[in-house]
Amino acid sequence: MRVATAIIGLGIMGRRMLEHMLRHPGYEVVAIWDPDPRACEAALALAPDVPVAASAEAAMERAELVYLACPPVPRKAHALTALGAGKGVFLEKPLGVDLAESEALVAACRASGRPAAVNFTQAAGAALTGVSQAARSGALGDLLGVDIVVTYADWPRSWQKAADWLRFREEGGMTREVISHFLFFSERILGPLSLVWARPSYPADARLCETHMLARLETAEGLPVTVMASVGGAQPDRQELTVKGTRSSRRVTDFYVDASSDGGPFAELSERPADPRAVSLRAQLDDLLLCMAGKPNRLATPEEALRVQTLIEGMLRGAG
Repeated sequence: MRVATAIIGLGIMGRRMLEHMLRHPGYEVVAIWDPDPRACEAALALAPDVPVAASAEAAMERAELVYLACPPVPRKAHALTALGAGKGVFLEKPLGVDLAESEALVAACRASGRPAAVNFTQAAGAALTGVSQAARSGALGDLLGVDIVVTYADWPRSWQKAADWLRFREEGGMTREVISHFLFFSERILGPLSLVWARPSYPADARLCETHMLARLETAEGLPVTVMASVGGAQPDRQELTVKGTRSSRRVTDFYVDASSDGGPFAELSERPADPRAVSLRAQLDDLLLCMAGKPNRLATPEEALRVQTLIEGMLRGAG
């Protein structure tokens, strides 16, 4: 039996998920929808046999699962509609940008009893699984904290330009889109975090998102998570999380490259896949089937996503 799925939002992530759901034997995409006709046309080029619905509500009618790849602001309303119709939901991150609305959404997910998860793409991946096992087994020794370094020449990056909302302060920015992934990863390893201080920098145009972020977060025991992120300059992308231990440390680069150090240079632990994004999405979709079946899975829960959102929005406001 395949899970009948509707996709709402056909931008970069919506089309990417559409492509990989079509490849996966566990899913049948029964309808797609986006308010932008150009996005629908681009999706149809990938899946000419999948019907484009007249509305988001119409797309959900035949679905058991609704994947919401729309921007954060409209996501809550679509999620509530899906939950009210008895559907499971798989939401893109961030969960939202308004904490009160996200708290209400998480409560609605819990009250509905329907499967619900948030697409932090490392959740079911080999890197997070491997680092978690190493931390639990004592292979890292005593944990000392996490360092997060993110730098880009431009934001949005070239492949994100079509999603124009990513450059605006209201919904976009690298802190929500990228650093949130690494805070989720950090909480899975260290436990819940609290924000100690944060120093965001913004351009003169008040509409635009942050260009720099410095922050310190801590666990209840005082273990630090440090964040350094910046945009600008001729440079390649850098996306790096290092979990530090007294015996060894693990560095995850570009979301999936897992490397270890016992004090010397970091050495990669496995051969890089030819298509790492396909491997990551397949793992997420495998665990999403477990979620839909009510079985244990590694996906991010709405509660975890809300904790991350709380930290992220605090960082964007500045603190300490």
